[in-house]
Amino acid sequence: MIMRPGQQLLLPVNPLFIWGSLIAAMLLNMVQNMGLWGRAAWTPDVLAVVLVFWTVHQPLRVSIGAAFVFGLLMDAHQGGLLGQHAMSYTVMSFFAITIHRRLLWFTVPSQAAQILPLFVAAHGVELVLRMMAGGAFPGLWMLMAPLLESALWPVVSVMLLAPQRRAPNPDANRPL
Repeated sequence: MIMRPGQQLLLPVNPLFIWGSLIAAMLLNMVQNMGLWGRAAWTPDVLAVVLVFWTVHQPLRVSIGAAFVFGLLMDAHQGGLLGQHAMSYTVMSFFAITIHRRLLWFTVPSQAAQILPLFVAAHGVELVLRMMAGGAFPGLWMLMAPLLESALWPVVSVMLLAPQRRAPNPDANRPL
């Protein structure tokens, strides 16, 4: 793959770190759902952000199947419609895999702007499924969730790429 000028060469990612970060994001989502806000419509879905991140950066290790399983686990935790999160995470991961090569050429802030439609589509699928099953409309506050998830993209990107970054070691004989 041709790299952009000035882009840092990353070390290979540890698979335990990938799955550990996904499980930590799922636990954070679960704690957030039980916490002060409960299942408020405006709260960001941290698991969705981490799933999209790893789907974009490691599509062969974290794919649609992993998104489906994590979605089922979130559905079981929330006690809602089984398959609601699974379907939205699957759609989101499919679109993330579709754009992952193009997305990596952009800077992190512009990546966040391009990831926003993925989060909007995921919440839209979730809303349609909930409404088809007879659920109540959560209100217009649910439009805040994709914006907050997109705003979390740079933070998650820095945190999850930190273990892969090489320490800058200037050496005339080894340019990498």
